[in-house]
Amino acid sequence: MLLLVEGLRVRLPQSAEDLVRAHQPPEERARLLRGQSVQQVGAQGLLYVQQRELAVTSPKDGSISILGSYDATTCHIVVLRHTSHTKAEVPLIMNSIKSFSDHAQGGRLELHLPPRWEASLLSDFDGQEEDIHLVTLCVTELNDREENENHFPVIYGIAVNVNTAEIYRAAFQDRGQEKQLRAARALTGGPMSSICDAKTEQLRIEPFSWVPFPHVDFWLQQDDKQILENFSTSPLAESPTHTHFVEHIRSTLMFLKKYPSPTNTLFPGSTALLYKINEDILLCCPGESAVASSSLTAT
Repeated sequence: MLLLVEGLRVRLPQSAEDLVRAHQPPEERARLLRGQSVQQVGAQGLLYVQQRELAVTSPKDGSISILGSYDATTCHIVVLRHTSHTKAEVPLIMNSIKSFSDHAQGGRLELHLPPRWEASLLSDFDGQEEDIHLVTLCVTELNDREENENHFPVIYGIAVNVNTAEIYRAAFQDRGQEKQLRAARALTGGPMSSICDAKTEQLRIEPFSWVPFPHVDFWLQQDDKQILENFSTSPLAESPTHTHFVEHIRSTLMFLKKYPSPTNTLFPGSTALLYKINEDILLCCPGESAVASSSLTAT
């Protein structure tokens, strides 16, 4: 099937600049998104999606009203929406969202790419079985500002209102339950994982493992500048003051040091961790809880 803009096929491959010039509606929506003020999103009704995670839900889910993600500098945030009332990563996203829309009448799949450009990502969507309509393309110069000859993204994070489909610039104070465990999977190179079971309204963390992180004591002794330069793919472009990024990496490294081999301590019997959405209730955890539960709602 095809990747479309306003019913016209997007010809790939082509540069971001050529794509923007050829199709104005996604650029216009990107400029509207860029011009918004950043909204601070609270924990109630929020499912925060970390790097290497995906989440699929629908307006029928009574626990989630907002999906959100942040810290996008060289990372992608992809929003794929089915308008009905109901690489390997792209098929995984497609299969997840199709599980909610297979029985829907009408509607279409709409794609929003807010933070970053990568031609291969669009090509992956272009190769799917269903037509996908590109609605927002906020990339390259549309998501760039320059300061002292350094380039920074305008948009670091976005939120999606599940009920209204509104997409807006956002920042988040709370990153959800088991955030260190989930961050450890990303830092150790774990594959993309679906974290939301909207039918049961549960946050689900499937069992995974890692080898002991190399030289973890050495890295924990380094100053903020060394952490930033060695763990960020864009150290000059991290969100203002870089404080959150450095604290996040230190916290994750301390977690990896505490659990050098997590299989037996965190997932004994290869059992997933299940959390009740919007409540700090661990439904199933046969071993030691990975982290103290945060106050966030997540799924």
